Amino acid sequence: MKAVILAGGFGSRLSEETHLRPKPMVEIGGKPILWHIMKNYSVFGINEFVICCGYKGYMIKEYFANYALHASDVTFDLSNRNMTFHNGSPESWKVTLVDTGEHTATGGRLKRIAGHIGNETFCFTYGDGLSNVNMSELISYHRGSKRLATVTAVQPPGRFGSLSIAGDKVDAFKEKPDGDGGWINAGFFVLEPGALNYIDDDSTVWEHGPSERLARDGQLAAYKHSGYWHAMDTLRDRTQLDALWQSGKAPWKLW
Repeated sequence: MKAVILAGGFGSRLSEETHLRPKPMVEIGGKPILWHIMKNYSVFGINEFVICCGYKGYMIKEYFANYALHASDVTFDLSNRNMTFHNGSPESWKVTLVDTGEHTATGGRLKRIAGHIGNETFCFTYGDGLSNVNMSELISYHRGSKRLATVTAVQPPGRFGSLSIAGDKVDAFKEKPDGDGGWINAGFFVLEPGALNYIDDDSTVWEHGPSERLARDGQLAAYKHSGYWHAMDTLRDRTQLDALWQSGKAPWKLW
């Protein structure tokens, strides 16, 4: 099975990092967040990726073109212009990088890589979210639903601390309150090729027209995930994720 990863947006809310590199190349623990996402798919035997590039996409291409240099010991024989790798790549990945346009919307990017998918069920996610979702269970759930699309749904905690106030006195303080109970799109989808027929053109935003129409047609299933999920939208998010990694307790690390 293939996994399609969106990696072409501008990442404007993380401009402190993304003025230099595409958002999926922002590093967590010295590795691009894109690498973390791919490592988790690989745990479940998904090693073939189609990456939808756009803004500064050449940096993603250069990263994989030189991946062996990043991951292996190497000897450079400058006099003979030879390069020898001493250990193979730890990954068994096949990575297809597609320039889907700098200004193409999320649905448009997905539509553009349809030729790389063929007639097979495939996974689909964004290049900025980390989770410990069990991909095997997600895929099995999707197949059992008999629908064109399945979205992973999560209930995030409240972002800000909450106060319980009686008169002028605080009688309870909770730093990490529960959320409002609503389910949100966690960005880990399983799709049938027929779902791409709901996308019109480059300007189509996947989360609006196609997803809304799939839901109306009864073709969108929800896989409820109660484990870890976190999107990297801001510098604060990136700092929190990096701190988790450095602590050795990154909850999304399944490998």
